[in-house]
Amino acid sequence: MKLKNVISVSGEPGLFELVDSKNNGVVLRNPSTGKVKFYSMRMHQFTPLETIGIYTDTDTEELSTIFTKMKSMESTLDIPSPKDSNNKIMDYFVQIVPQYDTDRVYASDVKKVIKWYSAMKECGFLDQTDDSEE
Repeated sequence: MKLKNVISVSGEPGLFELVDSKNNGVVLRNPSTGKVKFYSMRMHQFTPLETIGIYTDTDTEELSTIFTKMKSMESTLDIPSPKDSNNKIMDYFVQIVPQYDTDRVYASDVKKVIKWYSAMKECGFLDQTDDSEE
């Protein structure tokens, strides 16, 4: 799974791949269209997916681990839509990460995880391997 250089940009749908960084922003490629565009740090916030984790009762679980669990359980467990009810989304998530911290992980966080997983799957990032994994 390739999470390195995969970035979420505030105000923009989907995920992007880092091409280059500048002093005042970053150059990103949209994997769906292949277009490369500069995004200013003044206008956007950037979140690299490899830095994200989900709080658990004991520690933090990395997003790559959660995506791996989601992928392995995809054949037996239907992934809900981010537009489904909060109860349905949280029922799904408790099967993926049973020890998640119920006080600090909200349905909106899980919706983002589901959206990012769908975007990663659509772009083919789930099937790619990162250089550090080889």
